Amino acid sequence: MGTVRYNAGARTLHWLIALLIIANIAGGLLHEALDGVISIMPLHKAVGMSVLVLSLVRLGWRMAWAAPAYPATMTRAEVGLAHLVHVVLYVFMIAMPLTGWIMSSASPYPLTWFGLFDIPRLPVVKDSFMAGLGHEAHEIGGYLLIALVAGHALAALRHHFMLKDDILKRML
Repeated sequence: MGTVRYNAGARTLHWLIALLIIANIAGGLLHEALDGVISIMPLHKAVGMSVLVLSLVRLGWRMAWAAPAYPATMTRAEVGLAHLVHVVLYVFMIAMPLTGWIMSSASPYPLTWFGLFDIPRLPVVKDSFMAGLGHEAHEIGGYLLIALVAGHALAALRHHFMLKDDILKRML
């Protein structure tokens, strides 16, 4: 019997969001170094807003469709940890773009979606508590997200190469 996989919609959203998040982490980390070469921040903001929308779609999709069962070889604790990591990933996939939107709303720079249309600004003013909170949460959250994404990927690779179960194959 073959591997029971996530449905095509879930797999597509997973990998699209994953690629956008990895690209945005790189852009966020490298934007100052590349300042004289290319202006990454407009792209970073547009990709972030795309991640927000796609993550909300993915959350709705996840609530509408059941995930494949975990392998019987996984303990209750491992399954519980997997669920916790997925919940935290969803929180970050939504919170990171929101904190970026808060920061951008307090900034004088344009906030557009790839230059095609303006994204409405949130009612946040420069040097306000919310602007500062958004900035700090976005910066610290970015580093936490790096650790979370790396841990998630390493766990999938551990399942595939060391435990030799079908966890990774479910999302391929």
